[in-house]
Amino acid sequence: MINYLFIALAAETGGASMFQSFLPLILIFVVFWFFLIRPQMKRQKELKNFRESLKKGDKIVTNGGIYGKVADIQDNIILMEVAEGVKLKIDKAAVIKDMTDAAPAK
Repeated sequence: MINYLFIALAAETGGASMFQSFLPLILIFVVFWFFLIRPQMKRQKELKNFRESLKKGDKIVTNGGIYGKVADIQDNIILMEVAEGVKLKIDKAAVIKDMTDAAPAK
C-alpha cells in the first residue's frame, strides 16, 4: 500500500521534487542531532566517566543537594561522609559531576 503511494507521488510530482519535499525534514533532523541529541550524549558520557573515576576522599554533591566526601565505594553504592562520623549510603547515579553543577543557595 505504501509502495503504491510512493509510486503515485513519484509519477505525479517527479523524482527530483519528491526529494525536495523530504529535504526540510532531513535538515530538521540534522539540526536536532547536532544541537540537542549529540551534546546530551556527550554530557552523559562525561558524567559516567566521572562516576567511575570517583575515589575515596573526593568531594561530591548529590542530585538532592547533599554535600559530602566519599568515604567508601562499592559496586554501585557510595558511602558518603556528610559530617564527622555521619555517613550516608547513596547510589552512584545520585552523584552530580562537580560542585558547579549544583545550584548555589541564595
